[in-house]
Amino acid sequence: MESITIILIVLAFIVVAAALGLRDKLNSEKYLKNILIKNYGQPPKRSYKEEDMDHVTGYYKNHPADFQIDDTTWNDLNMDGVFKRMNYSLSAAGEEYLYYMLRTPGQTDDFESQEKQVQLLMADETLRHKFQVIFKNIGRPSRYSIYDYLDYLEKGNAGRSNLVHYLLDILLLASIALCFFNFGIGFICVLAVMAVNIISYFRIKSDVDPYLVTYGYIMRVIKSIDRFSGIKNDEFKADIDELKDISREFNAFNAGSSIVMAPMGGGTGSGNPLDLLLDYIRMVTHLDLIKFNQMFREIMKKKDRLDKILEITGRMDAETSIACFRASFEGHYVLPKFKGEEYKGKELCHPLITEPVANDICVKSGVLLTGSNASGKSTFLKTCAINSIMAQSIHTVLGKEYTAPFYRIYSSMALKDDIFEGDSYYIVEIKSIKRILDAAAKEGNKVLCFVDEVLRGTNTVERIAASTQILKRFAAANVLCFAATHDIELTALLHEEFELYHFEGNVTDNDVKFDYKIKTGPATNRNAIKLLKVLGYEDSIVEDAQNMADNFLSTGTWKNK
Repeated sequence: MESITIILIVLAFIVVAAALGLRDKLNSEKYLKNILIKNYGQPPKRSYKEEDMDHVTGYYKNHPADFQIDDTTWNDLNMDGVFKRMNYSLSAAGEEYLYYMLRTPGQTDDFESQEKQVQLLMADETLRHKFQVIFKNIGRPSRYSIYDYLDYLEKGNAGRSNLVHYLLDILLLASIALCFFNFGIGFICVLAVMAVNIISYFRIKSDVDPYLVTYGYIMRVIKSIDRFSGIKNDEFKADIDELKDISREFNAFNAGSSIVMAPMGGGTGSGNPLDLLLDYIRMVTHLDLIKFNQMFREIMKKKDRLDKILEITGRMDAETSIACFRASFEGHYVLPKFKGEEYKGKELCHPLITEPVANDICVKSGVLLTGSNASGKSTFLKTCAINSIMAQSIHTVLGKEYTAPFYRIYSSMALKDDIFEGDSYYIVEIKSIKRILDAAAKEGNKVLCFVDEVLRGTNTVERIAASTQILKRFAAANVLCFAATHDIELTALLHEEFELYHFEGNVTDNDVKFDYKIKTGPATNRNAIKLLKVLGYEDSIVEDAQNMADNFLSTGTWKNK
């Protein structure tokens, strides 16, 4: 009777613990859904630490394509900032795939499936929340990509042979058996083998532990497939069915994995007798090390299948991000159209400016922009470039219309001296522009490039001469180039190859105001000297500078007063 009572108490304890665990899980998911509902349509709330971006390049670096945004262009446009603005992903796989999408703009019009799934996630709140809860449970394991860990596993020879472990276990069993024939000698042998096993266990275990984060993440991703399987939706059926098929291939990886993943002492520090007993069994028998090596071999054999799981789950999480990103710009985004040879953007906006000034552009040939500093030239170039990348990656443009062909997109804008290579600013500039000319000579879609302040790193005469010839070569090579310059002389030299536009501001005695609206034709106002007065320079400096400039414009020669 007492034994039955004990059993019932134990069963009751298990049921209560399970119920409490389920309650906590449901409460956690309910809290997450409330947060998601509250923040939907808002910019991401996440604040980034310095190391948070370390892992996002993993999928991109392991999946090269014929065309991807190069580092120069990515940095010129502050695409890390753009990524953060649209990153609503809750899993590492989602973040990495979203980053990959932005770095790999499509070169053909195959957005139909992606667009249907994104629109469904926008329209179906319940489905979107189900996905987001699953992605949150997958989570972000650490600062490193799963691909980094897989490389470390393989290069670090993490998965060793189990032969030594098997031999030690056989010796342990043989020593125990010897106890039945000669207890004294047998007992000494058991202690000796156990000592060897425990010492070798901790030596090997210390090498194994850093890789367990990889196993844990893989197991969470695979486990998430069971929850995806419960979602019945025609638009995602093919993806979910493929995930289910692949997950079956990892049954051997999952079976018995708990002995590897269970922390020493249960991870609670409570000294639970069962946990402590399991710790000693692992130390003496190496069962977790044996299973670790078996799991390693399964991963290495099925790296391509694991990659496919990460691709599908990452893409679905990235599509959820796109849905949330669009909702945060409700009424201010449009789906791009890919046709013709004309670049047409209507009311294009920059995603990182809180109250952007929208601008229109419609051109068939290159654009030459003039205007004073701070008038909006650089921001306009970046707005066009970023929206072109978003059009060909997340199928979303911030504006009222976007129609253009597919491009290979480059820029040469925010350049710096390269102290490591020993290159001056001018050398960095001409190398940067040369890479665009080289790209134009290769097969592929038309090159779209953005150049800010062409060859600013050299003297005026040579800058104008070299800039003219380089921009003419862009036009001859069928490169669509948007270029900004302070050299008004270029408008006269290049008016046949480029369409002329400008930005200008109104400078008064006390202030300078810009409307940041693009206008046709070359700039006619010269405001650099007037700005000296606005900023408090002495009147004599301003007047003498203006007289020198006026004299040069009328005579073509400088007069040093």
